Amino acid sequence: MSSTVEEPSAPHSAIPESVRTLDVGYFALVMATGIVSTGVQTHGLSKVAAVLLWVMGIAYGVLVIANVVRMSLFGREFRADLADPHKGFAAFTFVAATNVVGTRLAGDTHYGLAILFLVIGVVAWSLLGYLVPWLAVFSQGERTALTDVNGTWFVWAVASQSIAVLAATLQPGLTSGRAELALIAVFCWSVGVFLYVVAGFLVVLRLLIHRPDPQDLTPPYWVAMGATAITVFAGARIVQMADAPVVAVTGHLIAGAAVLFWSFGTWLIPPLIAAGFWRHVIRRVPLSYSPGLWSIVFPLGMYGVAGHYLGQADQLPIVGLIGDLEIWVALVAWVLTFGAMLAHIGAGRLPA
Repeated sequence: MSSTVEEPSAPHSAIPESVRTLDVGYFALVMATGIVSTGVQTHGLSKVAAVLLWVMGIAYGVLVIANVVRMSLFGREFRADLADPHKGFAAFTFVAATNVVGTRLAGDTHYGLAILFLVIGVVAWSLLGYLVPWLAVFSQGERTALTDVNGTWFVWAVASQSIAVLAATLQPGLTSGRAELALIAVFCWSVGVFLYVVAGFLVVLRLLIHRPDPQDLTPPYWVAMGATAITVFAGARIVQMADAPVVAVTGHLIAGAAVLFWSFGTWLIPPLIAAGFWRHVIRRVPLSYSPGLWSIVFPLGMYGVAGHYLGQADQLPIVGLIGDLEIWVALVAWVLTFGAMLAHIGAGRLPA
């Protein structure tokens, strides 16, 4: 009599699967951590800012490695994400994260490293800035990309403005290349404004044509406010740059536009909160951890930092006070989201 003994099946490796399904927009974690670190630094919390700086750096390194591995081993899935209008624009989080890291380093006078991150950010922005929209429009066959437009499309504008922020932050601290950095800052700020208008028009059009359901109103819609906030931040930093010809020509226009964007971004906050209430309380969509939650933390932090710098640049103390208060809200949101992420990982569900 023979008996068959079943061999235990090889345990499924969670790490390769997590890399294969890695969210293309996970660099929002780096964006959120970097901007909250910048925000608490303005409050004099240097130790907290330093901890967040290290978390930002580690997260950036891990995500770069994970994405390189994904492109090498799971290139088909990565290319499919880039060509998907619903996901592709989230790839711009890499550009924004790179420039947020550079901006944070420039704030600590690590100018050499900051310039390196600026170069990486500009190259990535130049490549993705044409590739992703092209794929979104022309790789869908008979299907129109408009049905998949969502809040991640605003990251297109955020990426452009992140270059403007880093260039404007570097400019006063360097003794050479100031005119060129000022031109880059104003150029990218201007492009970012137009991209915001394009993304906003398409998102509104999509919501009017295709009635949203609870699954559609995801956290990345908060980037609509975050994009206005980083436009304000970039504008305030441009106004504060050292003298340069392009700033002399555009400075007053940018300063005024920054106030307009701050006002519109502030107006957006109640509807975004209401949408979340409708989604999770009225329609009872469970609130659980997902990488998209970092798309809420980043706008909150950016709104606070933008208000702080706008208040200084345009002598608007009330705006500065609102920004300073918002930074605390962003810090609490970061702690809660980071804790939820650790619990998610601890439960055996690696980031994906």
